[in-house]
Amino acid sequence: MADSTQEQGGASPAAKPLNFIQEIVEADIQAGKNAGAVQTRFPPEPNGYLHIGHAKSICLNFGIARDYHGSCNLRFDDTNPVKEDVEYVDSIREDIRWLGFDWGGREFYASDYFHQLAVYAVQLITAGHAFVCDLTAEEIRQSRGTLTEPGTESPYRDRPVDENLTLFSQMRAGEFPDGARTLRAKIDMASPNINLRDPVMYRILRAEHHRTGNTWCIYPTYDWAHGQSDSIERITHSVCTLEFEDHRPLYDWYIRELGIHHPQQIEFARLNLTYTVMSKRKLLQLVEEKVVNGWDDPRMPTICGLRRRGFTPESIRLFAERIGVSKRETMIDVSTLEDCVREDLNKRARRVLAVLRPLKVVIDNYPEEKVEDLDAVNNPEDPSAGSRTVPFSRELYIEQDDFREIAPPKYFRLTPGAEVRLRYAYIIKCVSVVKDSSSGEVAEVHCTYDPETRSGMANSGRKVKGTIHWVSARHALDVEVRLYDRLLLAAEAGGDDWKDRLNPDSLSVLNGCKAEPSLAQSTIGDLFQFERLGYFCPDRDGSNGRPVFNRTVTLRDTWAKLQKG
Repeated sequence: MADSTQEQGGASPAAKPLNFIQEIVEADIQAGKNAGAVQTRFPPEPNGYLHIGHAKSICLNFGIARDYHGSCNLRFDDTNPVKEDVEYVDSIREDIRWLGFDWGGREFYASDYFHQLAVYAVQLITAGHAFVCDLTAEEIRQSRGTLTEPGTESPYRDRPVDENLTLFSQMRAGEFPDGARTLRAKIDMASPNINLRDPVMYRILRAEHHRTGNTWCIYPTYDWAHGQSDSIERITHSVCTLEFEDHRPLYDWYIRELGIHHPQQIEFARLNLTYTVMSKRKLLQLVEEKVVNGWDDPRMPTICGLRRRGFTPESIRLFAERIGVSKRETMIDVSTLEDCVREDLNKRARRVLAVLRPLKVVIDNYPEEKVEDLDAVNNPEDPSAGSRTVPFSRELYIEQDDFREIAPPKYFRLTPGAEVRLRYAYIIKCVSVVKDSSSGEVAEVHCTYDPETRSGMANSGRKVKGTIHWVSARHALDVEVRLYDRLLLAAEAGGDDWKDRLNPDSLSVLNGCKAEPSLAQSTIGDLFQFERLGYFCPDRDGSNGRPVFNRTVTLRDTWAKLQKG
């Protein structure tokens, strides 16, 4: 796969308004900073699956590298072995590649730098800028103070350098139990920025690391490892979300005191999406409590979940471009993402006929054994997609909603005495109904057809107001359809009671659905528009030998109508 500098071939950022990060990068290039080089990185923690918020960051970091002829590293910040797993590493690689980006062999890990980080720690101890502390984690937390009150210095803060060096060496050698001591930076316990109040750099933790095994029993904190890893990789622009803005002074302090290459940290607003759970902790809770069926459940905002639901990488990249980059926290309506998906699928999804809630129609004056192959367009937005044939016979299935015994106003579908056109086929007229003897509900609709009105025929110009879709009963493929909806009923998932806002109808499973026979050859990755119903894709899990299709998105934003209603 091509390097990130060549991916997508995107237009030069000069061709459209620049976001504030691009303005910084361009100013640095023009000033000759970093010799004009641009080196970014995407630094996920391998403790979960990536979601749509990470996709925005991926598009931003790899996009900057692409647009300015630089490169983007993939670096796993694997500093907490208790929560990390190679499963997450593999999934992150897969998601980035699926989105259309590649790191060109520049795959790194914070664990690659564990030895160098320890050397840097010794350098700070020797300079009197770090000390070994015997306080417990709770005691450290209590001594840090508050936003309005300064912290209290540790009684071990003024240990001699030689003693600190010896103790740190013993920590590294495993001579103390877990949690017994930490290495802390010596900065300013009265700083208004709590992150500068003698932060912990190392903690003792005996846990097997997915890459280094049991080599280490001390592990660096994220704040200590992150900036130095950026420096070692010669990152020029360290792009991160706004929650790290208050950490930047610490990032800068470490690098300044060490006297090493100084990347520029730039913060942008993270993605907040309505009706969507965006917290990795909450997503993990949904998985562990089996509220959803794993990380790739199509209701999840994870990249693998969106992929399984039928979202395309092009639609997600379009979404990232459309929402832009800013310094101010905003809430993006999920309909913006759904519109990007519709816009992309409209151009590429193949049209097919399927009926989700079937009602049998019998055309009384159509020959019983006759079968016609009717021509159907695969995609009117893409003439190169060509056409296919669909079988037509005397008995058909239509949607239950496309028939009413008593029609409401402006109902232009099938009703007694009324005519409709069958898509790609004929005009039919309802002449009678057969009802179920026990329920009284309509079980079968009898119609007649006009043989002179077949679509495409020279004399088929007679007009009717309604057109409905159908499937030949004799040739119908039995399928299961899963209708996915928004996971939350409320726009936001804040508060301790967020699970009370989960949508009980986020998944509806429909059995007994009927589809045109061509769908028997569908494979994972195929994209379809079930005409008049929405966009769908095959799911990897069959159901009792029947194909399963997931609804990606409806044809239009039905939630907007509900809100107005």
